[in-house]
Amino acid sequence: MTLQLGTYPVDPPVVLAPMAGITNVAFRQLCREQGAGIYVCEMITTVALAVRNPKTDKMIEFGPDEHPRSMQLYGVDPVITAKAVRRVVEENLADHIDLNFGCSVKKITSKGGGSAIPWKRNLFGAIVKAAVDTAAPAGIPVTIKMRKGIDDDHLTYLEAGRIAQDAGVAWVALHARTAAQRYSGEADWESIGLLKQALDVPVLGNGDIWEADDALRMMRETGCDGVVVGRGCLGRPWLFADLAAAFAGRPERVMPNLGEVAQVMRRHAELLVQWWGAEREAVTDFRKHVAWYLKGFPVGPQLRQAMAMSSSLMELDDLLGKLEHDEPFPVANLGQPRGRTNSPAKVVLPYGWLDDRDSAAVPEDAEHDDSGG
Repeated sequence: MTLQLGTYPVDPPVVLAPMAGITNVAFRQLCREQGAGIYVCEMITTVALAVRNPKTDKMIEFGPDEHPRSMQLYGVDPVITAKAVRRVVEENLADHIDLNFGCSVKKITSKGGGSAIPWKRNLFGAIVKAAVDTAAPAGIPVTIKMRKGIDDDHLTYLEAGRIAQDAGVAWVALHARTAAQRYSGEADWESIGLLKQALDVPVLGNGDIWEADDALRMMRETGCDGVVVGRGCLGRPWLFADLAAAFAGRPERVMPNLGEVAQVMRRHAELLVQWWGAEREAVTDFRKHVAWYLKGFPVGPQLRQAMAMSSSLMELDDLLGKLEHDEPFPVANLGQPRGRTNSPAKVVLPYGWLDDRDSAAVPEDAEHDDSGG
């Protein structure tokens, strides 16, 4: 059965995870050119959206042929969440809203946000309900993405999933790690299966999908209704072509040689120029992607460094031309982690956060930051 998001069929049942500084208009278009699915913009703070922060208004742009327009919001106050969603509705800014309850970085959890919120079950429920109730009259589906919990001693995913379902979300996505794990170790796919058994709404799985066949295996082992792909597509937007083939039952997988990768790199930089409207800023933004694209290829450190310092398309073209274009794809890299990897760490929370699960109080000073996403 095809996964549905409101009136939109999601076939294949694949979602691009929001990634800060990555999933802008240019990257989403690059991925959409490879395959179908839902492509979510970078995380947006509700307070910045509500007060019309200029940086945020740039981040919530969508391409003219981008449908459905999918926006992820982060907030800790139900009132401000409703205000932000009301702006989305009244100004027709998006077709789908995803709520972030999975972020584990210190500046978010220390304010009680992201993966800290589900511990406060009443506050969590109030935020989700505020978004769903505000979006419902416009027919805009709301989904959530969360982690298993704060740490192994403070798991919340099953209860949070039921609360979100009762509030009316269209689906629940689970990154099968705790906040304390960050991006370390292996994702606990068994928890995805347990959540699927506990809920009636669709459940999407996230964590350690490095290849298209990993997605099929997750679906088979957990019974989940779809997958969320994050780090696996960094430097490999063609992963979405592989996913489309895998879900259609076709065996082919994209294995570009270095010359073909160079063409994708050039296309990515070009799309960034179109979005930024300024070549230097766009190519500077592109630099972070160089190591991901070249991962596993025998490219010398001097050429890698030069690409990671380029500031114009002409300079980038010259450097791309120096690559050994016939170099085959490094198959030894298949199935290997990409992007951020780090060690487990204690989750920084507001003082006394764990003491009262039923408090719906908004953390003090939690919504002062309107800096954007």
